[in-house]
Amino acid sequence: MGDQRVVETAEAVGRAIDPRAELGEFLRSRRARLRPADVGLPDSGRYRRVPGLRREELAQLAGVSVAYLTRLEQGRSPNVSDEVLDAIARALRLTGAERAHLEHLARRQHRPRPAPPPRQQVRPALRGLLASLDGTVPAYVAGRRSDILAWNPLVSAVFGDWDRMPPEERNCARLIFLNPDYRALFVDWEAQAAEIVAALRLDAGRHPDDPRLVRLVGELSVKSADFRRLWARHDVKENAHGLKHLRHPLVGELRLSLETLRLPADPDQALILYHAEPGSPTAENLRLLASWGPDATSAPRA
Repeated sequence: MGDQRVVETAEAVGRAIDPRAELGEFLRSRRARLRPADVGLPDSGRYRRVPGLRREELAQLAGVSVAYLTRLEQGRSPNVSDEVLDAIARALRLTGAERAHLEHLARRQHRPRPAPPPRQQVRPALRGLLASLDGTVPAYVAGRRSDILAWNPLVSAVFGDWDRMPPEERNCARLIFLNPDYRALFVDWEAQAAEIVAALRLDAGRHPDDPRLVRLVGELSVKSADFRRLWARHDVKENAHGLKHLRHPLVGELRLSLETLRLPADPDQALILYHAEPGSPTAENLRLLASWGPDATSAPRA
């Protein structure tokens, strides 16, 4: 019964990832977060049936007709120009990642369905680079859908022994939402979860026909109320850098800087690096974790 529910929800999500439907939902969600005063428009004071900007207000700001914007939100406006997308992006105050997502959705809505993306492979030289960083820098390679493709032993000492996991479970989104150890590991779990979902939304715009992505989103939607809530927000974000505050079961507090290096030869892959300030308590803790290896997350707290 549970497996059938996952399949049914995955199929429903697959329909939701249709770029035509996604485009309208994304534009409506971006309108909802703005008030007329935010964009220099007077508030008429009339009752608003929906939060945020009305469609006619966005059309006024973007310099397009209400009829055209309606067709666009309904997925009935082929060959939308860059100028129109730029005008809408400015009016909605979209970030760079949101502007790219808008273009992906708008361009794909009338194209033939492409073949599913090929299986991802990590170059041997990149695996060698990961190994060379071991002992000081936890690092791994992430691919589409937040899949974990390759890693060094130190990252396993921080996040758990990924070698012992089945390949299908080596996925950041699955770990964040379905593994209770990760909810305890991240001090600000809510922020980490929101970042993962926002990155999956970007993937959905780039690869709406990826069957593994559809199944992943369907499974998480069934098993996690938190995922359903965050997915419904339609937020998109490229997680390029930031600070991560962890509470490790062996060494306690870790404060790590995150850097994401997108690979030019394969934009769907990224090298994820965590580093500590030299001489800091976190740097000392990383050295201790390196001596323990992947068993560190199962060791008793010191």
